[in-house]
Amino acid sequence: MDCSYFDAGRCTSCALMGRPYARQLADKQAHAEQLLAPFDVPVWETPVASREDGYRNKAKMVVGGSVDAPTIGILDADGHGVDLEACGICSPGHRAAFPVLARFITRARLTPYDVRRRTGELKHLIVTESPDGELMIRFVLRSTEPVPRLRKHLPTLLAELPHARVVTANVLPEHKAVLEGEQEIVLTEAQTLAMRLNDVTMHLRPQSFFQTNTEIAAALYADARDWIRELAPDTAWDLYSGVGGFALHIAGAEGDGATAGPEVTGIETSVEAVASAELSRTDAALSRLRFASGDATAFAVGAEASPDLVIVNPPRRGIGAELSGWLEASAVSHVLYSSCNAASLAKDLAAMPSLRAVKARVFDMFPQTTHFEVMVLLERR
Repeated sequence: MDCSYFDAGRCTSCALMGRPYARQLADKQAHAEQLLAPFDVPVWETPVASREDGYRNKAKMVVGGSVDAPTIGILDADGHGVDLEACGICSPGHRAAFPVLARFITRARLTPYDVRRRTGELKHLIVTESPDGELMIRFVLRSTEPVPRLRKHLPTLLAELPHARVVTANVLPEHKAVLEGEQEIVLTEAQTLAMRLNDVTMHLRPQSFFQTNTEIAAALYADARDWIRELAPDTAWDLYSGVGGFALHIAGAEGDGATAGPEVTGIETSVEAVASAELSRTDAALSRLRFASGDATAFAVGAEASPDLVIVNPPRRGIGAELSGWLEASAVSHVLYSSCNAASLAKDLAAMPSLRAVKARVFDMFPQTTHFEVMVLLERR
């Protein structure tokens, strides 16, 4: 894949841009195997390749420029807006929406936030596209002052973007390097975006995390379901469950989905993500699945009994010493570890010597970057 922004030095976020994709994937596989070499993984399944471009389902764009000439992209070193409306890794739906959103910013007089002067209102645009082509559009604002103008001009935006299902105003009053604030004002009747992966529908609320690459996420969850089906556990925990991708897939792995599969508990710190997961569980009528908000480590350490299987899908820092120690000392027979950071994965595996690797697989969730997902199945020796 080639990128004119990268070639011109306007955006260098995709560090591997221009490198042949086959080489990118081979290098990621080699890196994963090197980091996990101490654990003697007996089977490395073929890495799952992604599309090279248009793979991102979520675009997190900084708004710069002026109200009459807004930029949608990033800021340069001096805080000036760099327009990236034609970014090649964003989905075609994103790229079609950006010019419409730029016109809407002008029409609704949403003054872009000036980082240096700390003036203006509109900080970011966060746009998520579902597998069905529907959009969730979030305007991240410094205050609620522009909300009446958003409401006034919303019908025009929806007419120009008929696939926009959810539109919100997120309020981030603080001047700090974060993407969004705690307050979310939903402006449309619909409050969730349906993300249909495999035979599972997940209902995504505005502040819920979802895997960046829809096609690779579907492959990840499908493999997890196949690996777990062979184990036939009676009970399972999905720790760091997010919107429930793993739990929803394994709970409905067999039969009619209502009573088949293991009894599953999903634990996630984000209240919004849990609300999304619960809506999906209710919609699918999965009676042996439940979700709760809480800390994964505290939940495990405080539990009266351990399950047959534990799934962990932690942030880049990994699961940490305490949860690794608990898993090592527990009676859990299998662990499915999905990691976006193979280095922290290796550190966690070193703390669980009683759990040996059975197989692993690399999933290229982030083409054109050095990042990837790797999933490992562990069983007690």
